[in-house]
Amino acid sequence: MTKGQEVISEWFRTKRWEQFPFQKEMEEAYLHGFSGLLNAPTGSGKTFALFLPFVASYINSHPEDYKTVQSKGLRMLWITPLRALTNDIRKAMQTVVDDLEIPWKIASRTGDTPAKEKQDLKKNLPQVLLTTPESLHLMLATKDYPKLFEKLDLVVADEWHELLGTKRGVQLELGLSRLKALLAESEERKAESQGSQLATHNSQPNTHTPQPTTLRIWGISATIGNLEQAAEVLLGNSYPPEKIKLIRANLEKKLVIESIIPENIEKFSWAGHLGIKLLPEVMEIVAKSKTTLIFTNTRSQSEIWYMAILDKYPEYAGVMAMHHGSLDNELRSWVEEALHNEMLRLVVCTSSLDLGVDFRPVDTVIQIGSPKGVARFMQRAGRSGHHPGATSKAWFVPTHSLELLEGAALKQAIKEEVFESRDPILLAMDVLMQYLVTLAVSDGFRPDEIFEELKTTYAYADLERKDYNQILEFITKGGKTLSAYDEFLKVEIENGVYKVNSRRVAMRHRLTMGTIVSDVNIRIKFMSGGFLGTIEESFISRLKVGDTFWFAGRPLELVKIKDMTAYVRKSGKLKGQIPSWMGGRMPLSSQLSAMFRVKLDEVAMGVEEDIEVRTLRPLFDLQAELSHLPMQDEFLIEKFTSRDGHHLYFYPFDGRLVHEGMASLFAYRISKIKRSTFSIAMNDYGFELLTDEEMPLEEAIANDLFSIDNLLEDIQHSLNANEMARRRFRDIAHIAGLIFTGFPGKGMKNKHLQASTSLLFEVFSEYEKDNVLVRQAYQEALQFQLEEYRLRASLQRIQNLKIIITSSERPTPFSFPIMVDRLGRERITTESMEERVAKMTARYEQM
Repeated sequence: MTKGQEVISEWFRTKRWEQFPFQKEMEEAYLHGFSGLLNAPTGSGKTFALFLPFVASYINSHPEDYKTVQSKGLRMLWITPLRALTNDIRKAMQTVVDDLEIPWKIASRTGDTPAKEKQDLKKNLPQVLLTTPESLHLMLATKDYPKLFEKLDLVVADEWHELLGTKRGVQLELGLSRLKALLAESEERKAESQGSQLATHNSQPNTHTPQPTTLRIWGISATIGNLEQAAEVLLGNSYPPEKIKLIRANLEKKLVIESIIPENIEKFSWAGHLGIKLLPEVMEIVAKSKTTLIFTNTRSQSEIWYMAILDKYPEYAGVMAMHHGSLDNELRSWVEEALHNEMLRLVVCTSSLDLGVDFRPVDTVIQIGSPKGVARFMQRAGRSGHHPGATSKAWFVPTHSLELLEGAALKQAIKEEVFESRDPILLAMDVLMQYLVTLAVSDGFRPDEIFEELKTTYAYADLERKDYNQILEFITKGGKTLSAYDEFLKVEIENGVYKVNSRRVAMRHRLTMGTIVSDVNIRIKFMSGGFLGTIEESFISRLKVGDTFWFAGRPLELVKIKDMTAYVRKSGKLKGQIPSWMGGRMPLSSQLSAMFRVKLDEVAMGVEEDIEVRTLRPLFDLQAELSHLPMQDEFLIEKFTSRDGHHLYFYPFDGRLVHEGMASLFAYRISKIKRSTFSIAMNDYGFELLTDEEMPLEEAIANDLFSIDNLLEDIQHSLNANEMARRRFRDIAHIAGLIFTGFPGKGMKNKHLQASTSLLFEVFSEYEKDNVLVRQAYQEALQFQLEEYRLRASLQRIQNLKIIITSSERPTPFSFPIMVDRLGRERITTESMEERVAKMTARYEQM
């Protein structure tokens, strides 16, 4: 046992804590020079698992004087996806080094760090710095940045599963490629220096070449379906396989999941997504718990639930709070601190509290509606009992009848450890363009050197030189189409070095760095002062002065809008609009879809082990009576005629994004036989094609309706691929730096932003056919908007199923929710959605 290991073991003993086997394994791996990935659940001691071996390694290198030696310079970077995570982790690390009397400073640098503190960090670097991918790139954008990292030993990517499969993850891959190259260059210089000194003092030729030590990189990830690939993406191809380890905690985390069962399933809603009907049952659970987190899937839903609780249970005022990403940072920080200090009994939240902030007082988690993914639900459930050995308790609240079956599928998937994979993003040219300008803003770069570094990353391993050259030409000359516009000529070439010399360009670039793109936001500010958060411009633009809306759990009156800020005062009215945000609905994951089909198969076979299935039996009996209950080897299609027209319902049970693409594809293929106009609606279970004339379904099936032949070509014809790519291009143009969205508080309006990006898209499409960013827009539309890979897999599965076609005189339990979805998207009406659904239900019961 080394000196460092002895010190760490003694520290555990003084704390009366046990060092878990996976923590010991991690310690051995780190001290033997490995890089890799640690797979550990939330609340398992994963922070200590990586930080303590790093401390032990330092003690080993200073066994006698580690308490007194002044070790200047940054030695460890801890990258986290959420700024909120840094505070807890920093405190825990500082406690360790203080206990061991190591004179280290643990600091954080995020978007919330005050400017003066950032300047102080430059002058007096801490030994350990906690930061985000965006802040790492801001550090790379400073002059003489290599000096910041010259003593760096370790980079940790915390919650790596949250970054994987996102452009922020690609951003981190690029940052790591630069750090690895910097450290390798530094070691080479040291080796050369030592070699020349030996040659000077020794007449014998020097035959020993010191082996440069490689920067160690470790990721921490929750359980996902592709852990091995996650490690490959993080590390790139710079490390030999024999120096890479995947360490699994293998802790038996006790997790208790229960569904809230509606009293009368026959009267429970067949459609919807709010779940407010079960508010009394939810509040019974809250009353029996010490501290509860209620998770919703959208920010709008969290506002609605907060309002409803405050209205029906006013006694919770003062001990209840709300937490979501659009609230002001000070408000969110207060909520987190209040949770720590056991001041709150209830917090209504979104994914903003998914990640590893340590809320030990929380003993119950309630999930409103399906989380649409197994890993997401596990992450949220782990917020309760958030410490080693504790039991996590989570309740599942269905918002409509069939979601109960999703609850059963969730429990089965967790039991069988079936988790979603996070597919890595490849060849994100917008992120690469931003990165190259970042390097040019600081000390500049030589293209050949950076190209070689890029090829070591997973994201750009297949980058072609011609595409790289196109990006270089664009940032220096504006490419083939924009050379006449100075704003696109950002980078100059001096003696082979690509540099940004314009202070204006450098300032604008630093202001717009990052890969998180959303609708243009309006800040919400009281007339008396004090910010509440942000709301998307598209919502505020629909309001008139004097209108009341709910935000941050309170009614607000709009007074005026000035400089991208909406000024408000408290309203005395209790009713008002609730903000909506883009990207509200999440699709069912492929793993949860597959498990849902397994559970549906059990229903069809009469297996009733789950309480959810037993509860839903009347609904399934009605479905079987009116139509059919499909088994796993069957594909159900329902025909139904109403005064609206002729309906076809298809049930792949593959998630709404797959169904959106499949519905358009089937409509196109059927229309080749008989021209028609289609109305399309879909949910996570199936989709509807509605026309005013009967469709030749059987003929279409005979003509390979489900074929994957010519799939991409048919998708292009069936959807407005050009418009989909145009929408994706807006975000791509933002990330690539093609447009400047404005200074803080004075951003560009949404309509101007759309007009600018649309114009660029048209110019590139017409005059630069092979533009890498336009190509990326079309690829993203297929990959993210249509989930083309899943669509292809779903069609292949359907080809091997027995096709069951039924006709009914009225909507079935499966088709009714899809009808409601279409109803909700019709725009001209004077009735509320609740009134229209009630009328539909009444008509249905009279049939």
